[in-house]
Amino acid sequence: AVVEWLGSESNALPEAIGCLYLVRNVFGRVRISVSDKVESEPSSVAALDRLAAGLHDGLGVRGYSSPETTVLFVSDAMMQSLAETTVNLTDIAKQHESEFQGLEGLESGLARIHWAERLVTGGGWWTVSPSREPGIHPCRSARYTLASVRGGVGRTTTAAVLARHLARAGRQVLILDLDLESPGISSAVLEAGRRPKFGITDWFAEDLVKQGDPVVEDLIGTPEWSENLDGHVRVAPAHGREPGEYLAKLGRVYLDLRESWTERLHRLLGRLESEHRPEFVLIESRSGLHDIWAATVTDLDAEVLLFATDSESHWTDYGIIFRHWQRLGLAKRIRERLSIVSSLTPELDAEVYLKGFRARAWKLFRGHLYDDLPENGPSSTVDAPFSFDAGDDGAPYRPGIVYWNRGLAAGSSLHELEESSVNLAYGHFLPWFDEWVEATGRGDAA
Repeated sequence: AVVEWLGSESNALPEAIGCLYLVRNVFGRVRISVSDKVESEPSSVAALDRLAAGLHDGLGVRGYSSPETTVLFVSDAMMQSLAETTVNLTDIAKQHESEFQGLEGLESGLARIHWAERLVTGGGWWTVSPSREPGIHPCRSARYTLASVRGGVGRTTTAAVLARHLARAGRQVLILDLDLESPGISSAVLEAGRRPKFGITDWFAEDLVKQGDPVVEDLIGTPEWSENLDGHVRVAPAHGREPGEYLAKLGRVYLDLRESWTERLHRLLGRLESEHRPEFVLIESRSGLHDIWAATVTDLDAEVLLFATDSESHWTDYGIIFRHWQRLGLAKRIRERLSIVSSLTPELDAEVYLKGFRARAWKLFRGHLYDDLPENGPSSTVDAPFSFDAGDDGAPYRPGIVYWNRGLAAGSSLHELEESSVNLAYGHFLPWFDEWVEATGRGDAA
């Protein structure tokens, strides 16, 4: 009701006011932010006062204490900051079109209103970085994020297997361990004598005092098992060979001072890509609904492997994320980067298990990411909807399959991968990944 009222009322606001930002603060209260340039214009201020009074009444306890504190006049710099992290109210309304009476009449009013969240954490969930055009950035690698909403699904093992697979094909690979709260790459992939002096956590801590450059010089390790391959594997671990006061450093990793954590991650990754020129970057993300997950999935322009088992918890958690993207109008910007992986696929009755997995994966993607099909079909190939049938082998919901294998499950490290175990576990996944790379063109761009 508040959104509907805002759509009609904003049509009557003077054009000089420009864009309005509804900002919800960390306590959940909403106020209006508008350019301080209109503060000296009596007609604009009077119109905003009327809008604030109505918004205050409509929001109740979710508003500020009085209409007088509901409007905040902000600088151009703050307006620009808001513009970079907001969603237009029209996009939100379209996701709930059935709840409105005559949305078409509200669109012009809603178009000038934007929604912003001011959060202690979780800010990375509100934006999706645009995809780059292939070939524009010569140092930019093909990036692949290995992500999951729950741990213990084999991301670290898959990173090692995939790196070896790509290096055998002559490709240059860089692995980043960004599962900082549960680091695994450093000890699982790198032999003790091959671990670098520093890790990613060291860089984030030292960068706060502008001492990140010396850390980068000793941040990369090369596993011994990769030396005889046609390509090359390099690893940027979460910590170095001497973790030191790791927990203290970890507490400083996410500080946002001069720039955001995501901007700092971009800078580190760009530096590593520039120096080592990997063709592929494999990013092991933290599991769970955390800022690291958001940054590595939405903000690095990476293709994303979503690891899942056929469990209610996995489908529910991915549903939370997909619905969020859908509600904010971000689904179209992220959906083509996503593919799902059936991890820990059981050896027994695998066909029955995968039939259920595919059905639930299709339901998840169809319900939140795919377009509705027009009754008469698309008017042109340009207008073709992003949608796939339940039996389409090329669809994003059709999983890459990693089978559970006793040999890999029992191993305490990945320094030596048993060929027979890898073949049994990844016999479907690796060809599937190669086809995905070819389909997306990422490998060629690198």
